[in-house]
Amino acid sequence: MSVRISKGKYDRLLKLSDDRGLFVATAIDQRGSLRKSLGRALGGEADARHVAEFKRLVSEELTPYSSAILLDPEYGWDAAAARHKDTGLLIAYEETGYDATEKGRLPDLLPEWSVRRYAEKGADAVKILMYYDPDDDEKINTIKHAFIERVGAECDSVDIPFFFEAVTYSDTLRDSASAEFAKAKPDKVKKYMREFTQPKYKIDVLKVEVPINLKYVAGTRAGAGGEAVYTREEAIAHFKTTAGLTSVPFIYLSAGVTNDTFMETLELAGEAGVPFSGVLCGRATWQDGVEIYGKHGAEALREWLKDEGVRRMIRMGEILSKAATPWWDFYGGKDKIEVVEREKTGV
Repeated sequence: MSVRISKGKYDRLLKLSDDRGLFVATAIDQRGSLRKSLGRALGGEADARHVAEFKRLVSEELTPYSSAILLDPEYGWDAAAARHKDTGLLIAYEETGYDATEKGRLPDLLPEWSVRRYAEKGADAVKILMYYDPDDDEKINTIKHAFIERVGAECDSVDIPFFFEAVTYSDTLRDSASAEFAKAKPDKVKKYMREFTQPKYKIDVLKVEVPINLKYVAGTRAGAGGEAVYTREEAIAHFKTTAGLTSVPFIYLSAGVTNDTFMETLELAGEAGVPFSGVLCGRATWQDGVEIYGKHGAEALREWLKDEGVRRMIRMGEILSKAATPWWDFYGGKDKIEVVEREKTGV
């Protein structure tokens, strides 16, 4: 059986992936958190100029090795303009963070933007990050489900791909780095993959967390002999189970872990044989450059990116070439995709 994909979405998915059909994407859409990190490194307060400059340098030096870059409209347009000519552009549509005084970590959209405006600005896809606990109150999750349905419909109307990122949390297990949360995480990831793969959300690519915390997998370098929550076999089984729940291509996010930990995680995903189609990798690639920028300035960061940053991108590409699967193979190959023209409605 073939799958139907509109020509606008299909062409843009090709632009966002490399010749192998893999998403080797750099993510630097952080806003408030990056500004705070830069401020600490600078020993004072970072302003918008610092944030925009940091993003631009990352874009200039790493997009020649990236199939796409994820940016934000608040600080990221200079970086978007500086990206390599063959690198696709994803733009974040959500407000950063959430209101901590209100239960549920409810999402909101940037009020000055729309999917149509992003497309007119040259974006190849729209990304939404939403905090999601599948075990939260039904009323809260109903609001979140409706929110994603609206964004999916908006992307569909403009014929632009929708990348959706769910980040698990729990109000009863507040430390997401704890062993207790590691025990709960596989089930939560399974539940949200089962939920958001439904056609009503019109999601084209799921950007998902790995279903385990590698720190708690027995025998891993990241674990270093510490407390184990899963055996290696159990971790591989979680990878396989979650992957089997989605009907759309999916990619992994780095979730702020170190570069070595994320690379080992991708190797484990490859060992599990799951058909993930690449990554949107952010802090695991560039976070060590924050301190360099703060202490030594822009040119020192550029040199670090040219050396260590590029080395990390090349290593990641090599791992993905062995471990990942072309996004079109998720549907059985390009010959199983029916590309359909749609009536132009604006963009």
